[in-house]
Amino acid sequence: RPQTFEEVVGQEHITSTLENAIKSDQLAQSFLFCGPRGVGKTTCARILAREINKDSAQPNLLGEVDTSTSMNIFELDAASNNSVDDMRNLIDQVRFPPQTGKYKVYIIDEVHMLSASAFNAFLKTLEEPPPYAIFILATTEKHKIIPTILSRCQIFDFRRISPEDMVAHLKGICEQEGITAEENALQIIATKSDGALRDALSLFDRLVSSVGKTLTYEDVLKNLNILDYDYYFKITDALLQEDLPLAMTYYADIMKKGFEGDEFMLGL
Repeated sequence: RPQTFEEVVGQEHITSTLENAIKSDQLAQSFLFCGPRGVGKTTCARILAREINKDSAQPNLLGEVDTSTSMNIFELDAASNNSVDDMRNLIDQVRFPPQTGKYKVYIIDEVHMLSASAFNAFLKTLEEPPPYAIFILATTEKHKIIPTILSRCQIFDFRRISPEDMVAHLKGICEQEGITAEENALQIIATKSDGALRDALSLFDRLVSSVGKTLTYEDVLKNLNILDYDYYFKITDALLQEDLPLAMTYYADIMKKGFEGDEFMLGL
């Protein structure tokens, strides 16, 4: 995961806003990070939590940032901690000021999974939080958050990572790791991951484990079971020439390779 805002890919509109808020000491007490999976919501939440307590961090014996600030960061996965009792435990924690540092930061992931009663139990604390408490809520389904919660949060909408940004990031990884990869191969990985950088990195990792330090376009097509774009162009040409037998021959080849008809239509 990125450790600083500068390392976050494709979310400059959010990271620059958060950096300016920290510098000017104009932090909201409640943030809501929304967007699809794998685009950096939890990563940005963790970076923000570390940055706002950085002033109180002292270098330790290893020359790194003191881990005492991590004592002020609490992460809760609402998918598995979504009951009223879980919220009450969190509210009980909020009552105590931080032992070190200026803020206690509560990161609640997948907040839309909280039950209605848990939302209601949490609402009072979110309405009137103590000055040292900051809440960062993250969700992939903003429409499931009740309006009373939305109205009390500063909302940041994370966008899907563009294929260009993904390819540039993957190229950087290739340079660091000594991997040779064709541009077309990286483009396919970026397209297949549908805007989620985490998915792109997982696919890339899997492919490198499978084929080694040299990654070709053919390797990606074969391992990810993706239909070569050449087929689409061949069939389009055949249709433009009104050569139906040739088009059907190409389509038969596609079926033999194990691709479904709806996959082909979507690609076409």
